[in-house]
Amino acid sequence: MASLEDLETRVTALEEQMQRIRQDAAAARVLAGTADRDVSEFKQILNGHTKVLNAMRETQVEQGQRLDLLESKFDQLDAKVDRGFTKVNIGIEQMSRLLQQVIDKD
Repeated sequence: MASLEDLETRVTALEEQMQRIRQDAAAARVLAGTADRDVSEFKQILNGHTKVLNAMRETQVEQGQRLDLLESKFDQLDAKVDRGFTKVNIGIEQMSRLLQQVIDKD
């Protein structure tokens, strides 16, 4: 059987060990609370970034649609300019023929 003195020594050692364990547990709770707050803050930041990215995507989609509209208008303008130059070229050809006829008459 263990002696009373040996038992007291063991109980004292266990009490000291339990005190350290309690301190470690308290420190772990503090760290866990801090980590929980940090994670919560990171979630809020991430949600904010996600909202910004979604808003940017919407803006880019809108801008893409506007560019498509502008491209269509530029195509129409390009066709109009081409028709105008065709008319000018026809007019110049007609003037050249008329001038040539005047020159040939002389």
